[in-house]
Amino acid sequence: MSGHSKWATIKHKKGATDAKRGKIFTRLIKEITIAAKSGGGDPDGNPRLRTAILAAKAENMPADNIKRAIQRGTGELEGLSYEELTYEGYGPGGVAIIIEVLTDNKNRAVSEVRHAFSKNGGNLGADGAVSWMFTKKGVISIDKDSADEDKLMEIVLESGAEDLNDEGTHWEILCDPKDFEAVTDALKAAKIKTESAEVTKIASTYTKLEGPQANAMMRLLETIEDLDDTQNVYSNFDFDEAQMAG
Repeated sequence: MSGHSKWATIKHKKGATDAKRGKIFTRLIKEITIAAKSGGGDPDGNPRLRTAILAAKAENMPADNIKRAIQRGTGELEGLSYEELTYEGYGPGGVAIIIEVLTDNKNRAVSEVRHAFSKNGGNLGADGAVSWMFTKKGVISIDKDSADEDKLMEIVLESGAEDLNDEGTHWEILCDPKDFEAVTDALKAAKIKTESAEVTKIASTYTKLEGPQANAMMRLLETIEDLDDTQNVYSNFDFDEAQMAG
């Protein structure tokens, strides 16, 4: 097991099975807009925008939606002005949590995040409280039916990725963020379909919870995920999937 949070896998499963596609698109549009605003509308010269567009295409977002989001970011079209904020805190059992938000109302965002923590047995921490535990990585998930291990290992070695892990039902490729585009391009060239591909944050150590604490932690993460301003949630939460399913 690579140690990549099981919550990330659950998020992808939820995104594919429940009626959250509209919310996924909203988050992606926000990210494209802020990326274009901060680094310009040309993806060739804006790595963050390139990554955001890749993520949008992976979710089959129409090209027109992507174009309009870029134009809002560059000021060609009118739109809301978003602010990037990061909150850190602790969940049940001392699990570390980082929340990245894009909001047009800072007071609303912090109020909703604080309420989510207090309602679900956690507490909001100071800046830097838990971020030292996490490292940014490119994470690409591939269904085992889509490619065999030898082929993937060849791509990993040639594209500069760091590791290939067996996660049971799927393969997981880890890479440095600067190599993310090269790895995804190599997979595309090999006609290997990815389940998910994102630049995310991975914890150096994980905290395993069981029983009521694990259930409370899951509720907290789901509550935070459902907030309108939430873009990304990272945690070092580990648990027994069989126990949770039961």
